[in-house]
Amino acid sequence: MLVAHLEKLGRAIIALLESCGRIVMLLSDPAPFRQRPNLKHVLHQMSHLGVDSLPIVMLTILFTGMVMTVQISHEFIKYGAQSSVGGVIAIAMGRELAPVLTGVVVAGRVGAAITAEIGSMKVTEQIDALRVMAISPIAYLVVPRLIACMVMLPLLVVFADVIGTIGGYLVATLYSGIGSFTFLQSIKVFTVVNDVIGGLIKAIAFGGIIAIVGCYKGLNAPSGAEGVGKATTGSVVSSIIFIFVSNYFLSLMLYR
Repeated sequence: MLVAHLEKLGRAIIALLESCGRIVMLLSDPAPFRQRPNLKHVLHQMSHLGVDSLPIVMLTILFTGMVMTVQISHEFIKYGAQSSVGGVIAIAMGRELAPVLTGVVVAGRVGAAITAEIGSMKVTEQIDALRVMAISPIAYLVVPRLIACMVMLPLLVVFADVIGTIGGYLVATLYSGIGSFTFLQSIKVFTVVNDVIGGLIKAIAFGGIIAIVGCYKGLNAPSGAEGVGKATTGSVVSSIIFIFVSNYFLSLMLYR
């Protein structure tokens, strides 16, 4: 039984490493990235991938900030540290919660959409048609989505930082009885600019991961509707794994 589980784990690790190698090969040709992207196409992707994700990101982060404040406020009050609640919420939002949760939400919505769209184009041979017309699928499909994700994810994180902190403020002042001035002053005392900058750097990296994995899975989707479905699921799972793994190493580099 143990050997079977180890074999299954080994095959999963090998498959993951093979995917990493193929992604590197996909990006190894710099020529498509040197071409000037179609601005109209990029703006369309920014609207579709970023702006349309704003409501679900805001809802997720708002309640995350509220729940976190409910969990910590009573403990902080018990030990007389209520003057630190605002700073802890703001730091947690800026460094970890806002970039990671935004990345996960966008991976689920946008990564799946990218893979499904490009996978459908591959199945219906539209990508072969692009190659016949001497149009690089990387320049036409991958680059605009990559730019859109790497630009829009940090912007979403800025909104998430604000909304998550507002959620914490509402719970702290209306539910836990912490004064408004105490909460806001705590943010001013404990939070520094690097807390937010580090989160934005993470968001840029997560945006790149979501776009690259989504496009790679779409370009390599098996034939048929079932193949596109499997590629879409694999895209979301792989993106989330890469986000969590990269988040650990980015945190080590940015906040040690």
